[in-house]
Amino acid sequence: MGKKSIFLVEDDLSLINGLSFAVSKQGYGIDIARTILEAEEMWADGKYDLVILDVSLPDGSGFDLCRRIRRTSKAPVMFLTAADEETDIIMGLDIGGDDYITKPFKLAVFLSRINALLRRSDNFSQADTELNSHQIRVQRLKGQVYKNGELIDLTTSEYRLLCLFMENPDVILSPEQILGRLWDCDENYIDNNSLTVYIRRLRTKIEDDPGEPRRIVTVRRMGYKWNSAD
Repeated sequence: MGKKSIFLVEDDLSLINGLSFAVSKQGYGIDIARTILEAEEMWADGKYDLVILDVSLPDGSGFDLCRRIRRTSKAPVMFLTAADEETDIIMGLDIGGDDYITKPFKLAVFLSRINALLRRSDNFSQADTELNSHQIRVQRLKGQVYKNGELIDLTTSEYRLLCLFMENPDVILSPEQILGRLWDCDENYIDNNSLTVYIRRLRTKIEDDPGEPRRIVTVRRMGYKWNSAD
């Protein structure tokens, strides 16, 4: 397997220098863009294993850049930003971000989160290439989900949540297990209330009647499970 390649979009030169040095010492390749325009030009030519985005850039928002990246790629996206409002964090995760680290941060934590994202990405690519249940079909090599044969549009977080449920049919997963498996919640940047929002949004896309879910069912006081019974 070749060297993992990281794409950093950040305009703070001192931070760029420090992170570039640390990431390179970990054995990763890194390309850097300091504006959205520069990032879009580089993205058109490159394939990266991980994208790290600042939110506030000189010519626009990292959120908008993430949305554009998500149109063509399932690569993990990490937001690295001083914007620490809960609404910003939830938005970043909801539009397709996989992690959200607020400045200032400890370098060791940052590197640990990078390693975790790349490891989980490898695990997804090595898992079964297709999942099927309840007329829901996941094609992992393409990162696509079909309901009754029709392609449905999921955010990255919704996609990973669906895969987790379908990989564990009829197993009750507590909120803590779900958050830990998908977001490495050693920091409280996403909570049970946010998870409830994700579950509700996923149900609106995959359930025939989201008000009476039959695929993702709530187990009172315990968590959620994927119901494999017809």
